[in-house]
Amino acid sequence: MRLMFVTSEAYPLAKTGGLADVSRALPAALQRQGTDVRVMMPAYPRAMVQLRDPKIVAQLDPAFGIDDGLLIAGMFPDCDLPVFMVSSTTLFGRAGGLYQDNVGNDWADNALRFAFLSKVAADLALGQTPVSWQPDVVHANDWHTGLLPLFIAQHEGPRPQTVFTTHNMAFQGNFAREQVPDLGTAAGADFEFYGKISYLKAGLRYADRVTTVSPTYAREILSPECGFGLEGVLAARGSDFSGILNGIDETIWNPATDRFLPAHYGARDTTGKHVCKRELQRELELPIAPDVPLIGFVSRLTEQKMADTLIEALPWIAARGAQLAVIGEGDHVIEAALAAASDKNPTILAATIGYDEALAHKLHAGSDILLAPARFEPCGLTQLYALRYGTLPVVRNTGGLADTVVDTNNLSLCARTASGFVFNDPTSDGMVTALSRALALYRDPLHWQLVQLQAMTREFGWDRSAGIYMELYREITGVAPGRDEKLEGDEVAA
Repeated sequence: MRLMFVTSEAYPLAKTGGLADVSRALPAALQRQGTDVRVMMPAYPRAMVQLRDPKIVAQLDPAFGIDDGLLIAGMFPDCDLPVFMVSSTTLFGRAGGLYQDNVGNDWADNALRFAFLSKVAADLALGQTPVSWQPDVVHANDWHTGLLPLFIAQHEGPRPQTVFTTHNMAFQGNFAREQVPDLGTAAGADFEFYGKISYLKAGLRYADRVTTVSPTYAREILSPECGFGLEGVLAARGSDFSGILNGIDETIWNPATDRFLPAHYGARDTTGKHVCKRELQRELELPIAPDVPLIGFVSRLTEQKMADTLIEALPWIAARGAQLAVIGEGDHVIEAALAAASDKNPTILAATIGYDEALAHKLHAGSDILLAPARFEPCGLTQLYALRYGTLPVVRNTGGLADTVVDTNNLSLCARTASGFVFNDPTSDGMVTALSRALALYRDPLHWQLVQLQAMTREFGWDRSAGIYMELYREITGVAPGRDEKLEGDEVAA
């Protein structure tokens, strides 16, 4: 089976969040299961300098007034995963962020930039570029590729099947009509949303199948509270909509091999974790104290992630003799408040404003507890990394957090299923109540180590979820496993 996986970012080529991790790990897992998979993404400058074996394979026809488009083929820098880069100096060859400029303003031409990405992907998928490879399935991700299923659905004649995954319904790609380029036949399509054009709605409406990133989130976004106005579109999809849990890339997130760590460790011997804690405290200029509980938080600093509650909880954390290490960026008010609190309480709080991949790995390994609260959470990856690294997560009972963390209580301790601490109320008090239970267990080394072991040995790799995606692809295409393609659980030579 041939699969084209289209995304706006993929680790390590370009990353702003969890979408990038998924866009590297899921295609790699599908490749291991025998799929001929190619990733397609924009040719950002940071991505192009990392691309291995780049080669121009097509000069793209002008579209939407853009006449400097090139299609570049290459390989990921750290694995044998092929990638198509959509190059346009006009659209993607600029300094700044992937979606925003250096001061945090959305690029004014985002509607054009990602319409172009979807158009190029559709042309390749439909055999309208001078590239001989054509996919059986096109898997589009988030609003940036929402027009792609629409372009393919409106094609007359044979076409590949499409899957669209929404990773977060809060980000919809809604644009004023004047910002959207002339889409030709797509102009009459049903993707208007309260007077604007919604790229997310286009993907939800026109893909052959729609998925999201956890079973619980799939149920939640059918409600007005979490559907952000598009719950009716999802409800209309019926059985064509499902939730498939994300996984983690254990070639990158593995405490036994992680290249960023000062010491390695595993479930059978966690000695190296103590080294990681000491070195993290040293790097963050916190007092080096092996017996003091170190609480980590690595996430976007937004209200969705309950980052606003960290300042409220800080006095309580200090009174319990714990330390707090924060890594993240987002809301400038929250950033400033955390930076000021860190300056005022340097022995309690270390706040790193911005995202640092290496430091994120060190935080997962060196912390004892991970705070991963959220008012809503499609899946979440940080809690999965924490489980793998023996850092017990404190999470809210929502979305993928509810699907992946088992609350520690008498029943789960007896059943040996406990792996973290779960709370319900999306408030500082709710979070602190769960954190209090975590700190109490930390003072009980025997039970702490038991739960830590249970967390580290849970299976959250991508192979199982990739197998579910494979079954979905086969269902919509009617393509049976070939001789080079094996069912879930079988090993496939690299």
